[in-house]
Amino acid sequence: MASSLVSNTNQVHFTSVLAMDNSEMVTMFEALVESGLNGFLGCMSDISETALIEFYENSSVRDDKVVSTVQGKLVEISEEVFARTFQLPMEGLIDISEVPKDLTFDARNEFSLTGEQLTTSCKKRELKIEYRLLSDIVAKSIIVKAGSFDAVTHERFLLMTAIFGGVYVNLGRLLFKIFKDMVTPETRQARGYAVHICILLNNIPDLELGDSVEFPPLKILTAKTVGRYIAINDKIAIDNVEGLAGKYRVKKTPVKRGVSKKRPAAVIYEQVVKKKRTLKGKAAPSKENLELISVALDAEPIQTFDPTADAVDTIIEQVVAETTRMDTDEELETVAFETSVEKQRLQTFVEPEAAKGIEMGIVLKYPEVVVIRIAPPPGEAAEEQKNHVRETINTINTKL
Repeated sequence: MASSLVSNTNQVHFTSVLAMDNSEMVTMFEALVESGLNGFLGCMSDISETALIEFYENSSVRDDKVVSTVQGKLVEISEEVFARTFQLPMEGLIDISEVPKDLTFDARNEFSLTGEQLTTSCKKRELKIEYRLLSDIVAKSIIVKAGSFDAVTHERFLLMTAIFGGVYVNLGRLLFKIFKDMVTPETRQARGYAVHICILLNNIPDLELGDSVEFPPLKILTAKTVGRYIAINDKIAIDNVEGLAGKYRVKKTPVKRGVSKKRPAAVIYEQVVKKKRTLKGKAAPSKENLELISVALDAEPIQTFDPTADAVDTIIEQVVAETTRMDTDEELETVAFETSVEKQRLQTFVEPEAAKGIEMGIVLKYPEVVVIRIAPPPGEAAEEQKNHVRETINTINTKL
């Protein structure tokens, strides 16, 4: 715990830093001396870790005093003792927010790295190098802030303005209030002032602090450590100055860019030729092959006859002979008789499949068509067939 109390603390060796060959840094340290902080920041002491830990564990605030016990001995620290020990001024502003506004306005320009006016809450990298160091001293050794130190708070900026402008501030009361907050857990104030507590404990009679360690030399600001600080921050300043320039300028209305007058390149669309799919196999029939062709049949005039008995026998014999010839050639002959009121015409055509299984019959009525299939009758059936044909012919003649 004791090591954490001094990890962010800086003490100042004023004799060394005031002899630096850097006018800006010397001016800043001279302002610290004139403010009355040289006794508080320039004091040195060894650190007794055991005594520091015991002091904070047993500390509290009573009657506006910081009270604690170290090695069984009562320790009481009042505001007057605190201010007198570190030669802090007890007159001046009590509330830091009462710093004159015109002085704050001037500080916003004076502290700026780029010359542009700052806000009272800004980034540390926006400050000049000497005021960056002043910001670190105020944050680590006076206000005692925990965490990051990159942002400059409004309160810190006002205290820096008071130091820069030579404003008298009651630093005894201001710093003792911070000291009281350190021993009050409800305030969540970061703990520090390790060197100052050890000095106060050393002033108590008959109090042995035990083993102690030297304050870290690297935590003491001398001409050498400040020179190293300047070298590091100079490099950072060069990298950031371009980005910071113009940050606080008045924003200009963005100008809309005109439409380009260049003629856009012509877009050429190429027609994509689709390949036709081909199928292997037999060629499909073309439209010409599917066209119907009319075929004229040879017409034969119908002969008229007298329906006498001899004529009927003659017709029957001719029909039977013709049927016998057709069956020998394995063909089917259909005799169609088409009748009308004015004329009659006989047409013959072959139907080898459609007429199979049909013995004889009249199919159509108008125009009347008779389809006859005659099979060669064997033996006794010949006479019966003749009679049947005769009856059929007589029926036809009757209708005619």
